[in-house]
Amino acid sequence: MRFSEYPEWRTIALLVFCYSAFGLMIINPMALPVFIQLIVIVPLITLHSSLQHECIHGHPFKSQTLNDALVFAPMGVFLPYLRFKDAHIKHHQNSRLAVPYEDPESCYQDPAVWENRSSLAQKIYQINNTLTGRMLIGPAINLMNFACYEIKNLNFKSGAIWISHLVSVALILLAIDTLGNMQIWIYLICCYFGYSLLMVRTFLEHQAHASLRARSVIIEDTGVFSYLFLNNNLHALHHAYPAVAWYRLPNIYRENRERLLALNEGYYFKSYWEIFRRFAFSPKEPVAYPTLTSNQK
Repeated sequence: MRFSEYPEWRTIALLVFCYSAFGLMIINPMALPVFIQLIVIVPLITLHSSLQHECIHGHPFKSQTLNDALVFAPMGVFLPYLRFKDAHIKHHQNSRLAVPYEDPESCYQDPAVWENRSSLAQKIYQINNTLTGRMLIGPAINLMNFACYEIKNLNFKSGAIWISHLVSVALILLAIDTLGNMQIWIYLICCYFGYSLLMVRTFLEHQAHASLRARSVIIEDTGVFSYLFLNNNLHALHHAYPAVAWYRLPNIYRENRERLLALNEGYYFKSYWEIFRRFAFSPKEPVAYPTLTSNQK
């Protein structure tokens, strides 16, 4: 079975579509109402984030420099691609997946930190642990935590990345203000809700579990979310084969379904509709990581 092919034309075509559709919505030659622009731009920003994820994992070209250049532009404004790339690579190289301090993408908290939070802060994080809360306030919480981490760990490399990111953001916002009819504040709302859609994917990606193989989810969704997330709903498979292109994952999953579900010990959902139904207003797990010990920090 071939797991790679270069160049990957399906990924290239999707990149062309994403940027072309985005440009049309911004320039708006058909004079569409702003709410139509918003409805289209929000999922395009989410799709662009999924394409950034693909490029991090070595697609669509052999040259990682070229892959990075394809998605460097901060369509979603808030996160520098290269900082996201560094964190995501560490996330995949981590043997303590989902553990606070070890996994930069963990949404869990150290129990000691959790116990010392105010009742108001605990309530906010508990709301954030429902899917509705994660979509509404999750982006703000993630961005504040990320900003605090970046300020605390600022160095020459990260500073240079942030400067280039801010310059790129300024150019994008200038282009939006100059070429189209959309106001900057409306575009920033699009960026926020594009991040909100991404929260649907990350909400259940990982769980606290004694077995590393059982910490990544399988969601057998074949609807719009699977396309928007580029089949990253098959997350246990992605962690098993992180270099496999998005369009190859469904066939590999179908051929190995029973083995994969046995390996991840049934951390499985039939669809995103099931997840919305079960967790829209109910927490998926405790906020504090349940098995954190001092030697895991």
